[in-house]
Amino acid sequence: MTAMHIQPIIDLIEDLNRDLTTQQRYQRVVQAIHHAIPCDAVALLQLEQNALHPLAVIGLRHEAIGRHFDLHHHPRLAAILRSEEPTRFEADSPLPDPYDGLVEAEQHQLEVHDCLGSPIYIDGELWGALTLDALQPGTFDDLPWTELRGFIAAAAATIKTSLHINALRQRAEQSAAIAQRLMETDSAPELLGRSPAMHAMQEEIRTVAPSDLSVLITGETGVGKDLVARAIHYNSRRAGQALVQVNCAALPESVVESELFGHLRGAFTGASRDRSGRFELADGGSLYLDEIGELPLGVQAKLLRALQSGEIQRVGSDNTLSVDVRIIAATNRDLEKEVQAGRFRADLYHRLSVYPLPVPPLRERQRDVEILAGHFLEQLQHRLGIQRLRLNPAATAQLQAYDWPGNVRELEHLLSRAALKARREGGNASAVTISPAQLELPQTTAAATSPAPEPAVADIDGPGLRERTDHFQRQLIEHELLRQQGNLAATARALQVDRSNLARSMRRLGLS
Repeated sequence: MTAMHIQPIIDLIEDLNRDLTTQQRYQRVVQAIHHAIPCDAVALLQLEQNALHPLAVIGLRHEAIGRHFDLHHHPRLAAILRSEEPTRFEADSPLPDPYDGLVEAEQHQLEVHDCLGSPIYIDGELWGALTLDALQPGTFDDLPWTELRGFIAAAAATIKTSLHINALRQRAEQSAAIAQRLMETDSAPELLGRSPAMHAMQEEIRTVAPSDLSVLITGETGVGKDLVARAIHYNSRRAGQALVQVNCAALPESVVESELFGHLRGAFTGASRDRSGRFELADGGSLYLDEIGELPLGVQAKLLRALQSGEIQRVGSDNTLSVDVRIIAATNRDLEKEVQAGRFRADLYHRLSVYPLPVPPLRERQRDVEILAGHFLEQLQHRLGIQRLRLNPAATAQLQAYDWPGNVRELEHLLSRAALKARREGGNASAVTISPAQLELPQTTAAATSPAPEPAVADIDGPGLRERTDHFQRQLIEHELLRQQGNLAATARALQVDRSNLARSMRRLGLS
């Protein structure tokens, strides 16, 4: 082998230490061979599902990249793959050449007259083929086969390196995603509340979490479906793996498929590199499909196939990838009605709703409002640098009387606004109290639209007379404070007690 012919192999070996994309590595292989061996065209093809797919070419028209050469229709390529050694075809071979009319050097659609090819094996497995073509008969008569085998070995080494790099990148990407998700969900999500509705839902979570059944979480906007999804994953056998979330409503239809299944470089405009989809990142863990009702019908069909077979295909690839993913979906839509309206596939709905889990709205959990408010106020204290942040009794009564159309999210946002206003009006004091004036609840509360109910003895809890008496007094004072819009003097007059005595009673009852 001459020094000129050795240099391309040296270049390929040096490329192994360079940071190149997979496509760049493949193109460098065909360029090196074309430079070292006199010919008109070189192609590197990968075997996928009984067809050879060009990955890199030189000397062939660009349209060749878009062709898939089915081995049943291209006997020359089939013959190359059947042999373990390079195969050369005579100029008068009766087998049609797959590149006839595709060689750039042809002026008048001339046929290829000299052709050879070699299979490429990676770790003993047939990976694809390398082909060389020339328009001039006898071009390869004096080609040293040792030299050709050296180039084939260098090509195989380059391909193997690219495969290893891609696998490492994919594992690193998945590990980073898992680490991020684990940091976000470092501890068990806290589903706050002691209402019967919350107890029932928590029991449902404990029942379904250890299984691998698909769960469809339903509920109004703002009820906390994300927390429920996290609780299911955290209590499952997959808790040590990633919980990967996809907000189906936030993705443009043009990229939904790529986000879910990934894509290959060049699959569409802007696809500058291979990218793993959310299914791959969630392999071994859980995939949370939020707002599943917003998924376009075309993507619904592909999602259904993935759920049925456990296999996915990246956009632009014919290869299938097996994934082990537990599906948790959520929606604020009535999917049964969406199915009837033709906007959601019935088969996908039944596949997702193996275990339906409704999340109750906050208006059905009025006993939990004060608990949730305490949780949010504690967070706000630290965020705003306030030593003590609290609600006065009238504000608490207003929160409990409101029907919360925006649910828990509305409560959180309302308290955040009220805390900022109360801090401003309090002159940045270390102790800040939120009153009804800062809450600014809309005039659709139960207190504003109808008289507040009188406290009923039947609702009073407690084992003894003292506890029941205190409970009754607490209800009575809260009720009157709500009627008097938090005015302590007016409340004392209405209850016919001295204002100072009322204040002492409120402190004893934990209302101030």
